[in-house]
This record gives sequence, structure tokens and C-alpha cells, in this order.
Amino acid sequence: MGELKKIFAVRRAELPFALLMSAYFFLVISSFWVLKPIKKSEFIDFYKAAGAFDLFGWRMLGSQAELLAKVLNMFVAAAAVAVFTLLARRYFRQQLTYIFSIFSILVLALFFHLLQRPGAGTVWSFYLFGDLFNTLMVPAFFAFLNDSVEGDQAKRLYGLVGFGGVAGGAFGSVALRAFIGRVAIETWMLVLVGAMIVVMVLARAAARRLPARKARAAARAESPSPGGSAALEGARLVFRSRYLLAIVAIVGFYEIVSTIMDFQFTASVEHFVTGGATGAYFSQVFAITNVLAMLIQLLFTSFIMTRFGVGTALLVLPVAALCGSVGFFLFPALLTGSILNPADNAFSYSVNQSAKEALYVPTTREEKYRAKAFIDMFVQRFAKAVAVGLSLLMTTFFGGFSSLRWLSLIVAVILVVWLLAARYAGCKFDELNQAESKAA
Repeated sequence: MGELKKIFAVRRAELPFALLMSAYFFLVISSFWVLKPIKKSEFIDFYKAAGAFDLFGWRMLGSQAELLAKVLNMFVAAAAVAVFTLLARRYFRQQLTYIFSIFSILVLALFFHLLQRPGAGTVWSFYLFGDLFNTLMVPAFFAFLNDSVEGDQAKRLYGLVGFGGVAGGAFGSVALRAFIGRVAIETWMLVLVGAMIVVMVLARAAARRLPARKARAAARAESPSPGGSAALEGARLVFRSRYLLAIVAIVGFYEIVSTIMDFQFTASVEHFVTGGATGAYFSQVFAITNVLAMLIQLLFTSFIMTRFGVGTALLVLPVAALCGSVGFFLFPALLTGSILNPADNAFSYSVNQSAKEALYVPTTREEKYRAKAFIDMFVQRFAKAVAVGLSLLMTTFFGGFSSLRWLSLIVAVILVVWLLAARYAGCKFDELNQAESKAA
């Protein structure tokens, strides 16, 4: 336990809460990383077996059809923003966790039956649910966490809490890789039902061990919720704040870059991997990515955030993404296409996520729940839709696998603007955190 505290710089009184939230995050992310390769391989394999996806005479590969599914996710996310905002007017912290966990359990039970004989409707709805699960459960988790700590605590705790997430990603992807051929796809749904039950237990326990200042703050009366459209409530908060707009830029540019890189990765696997091995290959790459993310989180995240600050931590991912994109541009192949996944996700799920989520700590409660819901749900999916349009445009007018390399030039331009937004947000975070500390 002493070594754990040395690595993450967590104080004794904060440790129970941090460990419970880390375990909670572990289960959410491990569940997502079981869902992600399954939904992806079920979708790609279905249309590989069918020959193509026919959209009004436009015959598309599975990887192109997946881009359309990501556009549909934007509309699903828009509905999710409204629901999340309405619920956040009345419920917060562990209460939101209970609601979304129960919803996930019901849907997983439904797919336990549908995946036994999947058709087109099943693979599309399952793909959409896989994204919706992440859209609801991760923001609910971070709304709980960000509403429970102060700025100085975030720098200390988010390394340990984030480690739970990346360890969960490694565990989920490695477990799926090990048992994907021995455990029926539908049986995994029951495993995830059990995980959601444990999540609710952990959320309840964590709510009883909030840090002292936040526990007292929770006893104060809540400010009344404004009227108007729930779907637009978070947007109004965002457009009133340059700081929140900087976070929008970070999240939006990341999603565009990540979606393009994921498309390049998926198309590389589709082009080079034959037979029914796509599910195993996806899970293998995801396992490598998540193990790497776990090591980065364990060894570097807390060190960077406490030693160099949140602003520096925000710069790590765009630099890594730039290196991966340059590699694929110069040598478009299965290896360089596969490297795009860890170049993105190994840093996204570790140091970048911890730093990005810490940006919300000095914001108001309304911004933590409503503005964050708008950013994490709608802005993310809208940015994905932009990336989908760019990817489809490029692959439609410039046929062939080699045309994918030119998408890396678009990525490089976006990364420059992303770096500027990250630098501004990091400096502003320090200003807000110092002002909050003086006020306390």
C-alpha cells in the first residue's frame, strides 16, 4: 500500500474513495473493451459474409458501412444528451450510475437473446448500443468523480483512478482475446450484466466516502435548474465560456483524429486479414493497446500531472498521434495501420483522459453535469460525423487502399490546432485552480 501511495501521491484519507472509484472505472472500461471488439467484428464479418452493404445501389465495404453507423451514433448521442441533462437536474453522483447501470443491464439481457442468431438489424443496433454504453456510463462516472474532488486532489487522485480504467481496458481486451473462441458471443452479455451489478455496489460505497470538503458541499442546497430545452442547456453553458470552448476543441479535434485513424486501422485489417480472423486480430491489437495504456498510466500519468502540470499532460496524445500518422503516410501497411491504434488509444485512455477530465474540476456543478454531457455526448459524435464525411469523401473519389494515406495529412493539420487549444486550456486550468484554492 505504501508503494501505491508513492507512485500516485495519494493521501491516506483519500485512498478508500480513490480505490473504490478506480474499481468502478475498471469495470466500466473492461465492459466497454469486451463490447468494442465484439460489436466491431460482428458488424464487419456480417457484411464480409454478405459481400457488401447496399445503400441505394452504392455497394459499400463493411469498414465504410461502419462509418455510417458512426454517423447514426451522433443522433443517438443527441437523444442521450437530452436524457442525461433531464436526469442531472434531479439526480447526481451515484444516482446517475444506478439509472444507467440498470438501463445497460436490460439492454444486455435483450442482446443475450438477439446475438444467438444475428441479422442486419441486430448487428446495427448492437453496434449503436456499444457506443451508447460508453456514451452514458463514462460521463456518469466522471460527473460523479469531478463533483467529488477539488483541483489539488484531482492531480493526486486521477492517476490512481485512471489506472483502474486502463487496467480494466487491458483486462477486458486480454480476457476477450483469450476466451473469444471458447465462450459464445451472447454469453459475454451475461458477464457484463454481472459487472454492472458490481458497479452499482461500488458507486454506493464510494458515495459514502467522499472527501470531506465535498461531503459538506453536498449538504448545501442545490441551485435551481434553468428551464428550457434539456438538449440545449449544456450548449448554452459551453458558448458562454472560452474555457469550455477550449475543452470542446480538445474533445472535437481528438474525435476527428481518432475516427480517421480508427478507419485507417479498420481498413488495413479488412484489406490484409483474410478468413474469419478479423475478430481475433482486432482483440489482439486492442489487448496490446490496453496493456500499453496501463503501463503509461502506472508509470507516467501521475508523474507528468504532478510534476509538469495538466497542460503538459494534454500535449502527450497529439504528439503521439502525429508520429503514428506520419508512419502510416510514409508506409501504408498492416503494421503501420495497426500501430495507429496504440498511438491513439494507449495515450487517450491513460494520460490524456486523466488530464482532460481534470479540466472540469474547477467548473461549476451545472458545467460538470450539463455542459460536460453536451461535450462528451453530442460534440464527440458530431466530430465523428465530420471525420466520417472526410473519410468517405477520400475513399470514394480516390479508390484503393493506398488512398487512405492522404487522410494522415488532414490529421496533421488538425493536430496543430489541437495543440494550441490544449495549451490554452492547461494555462486556464492553473489560473482557475489557484483562484479556487485562494477562495477556500
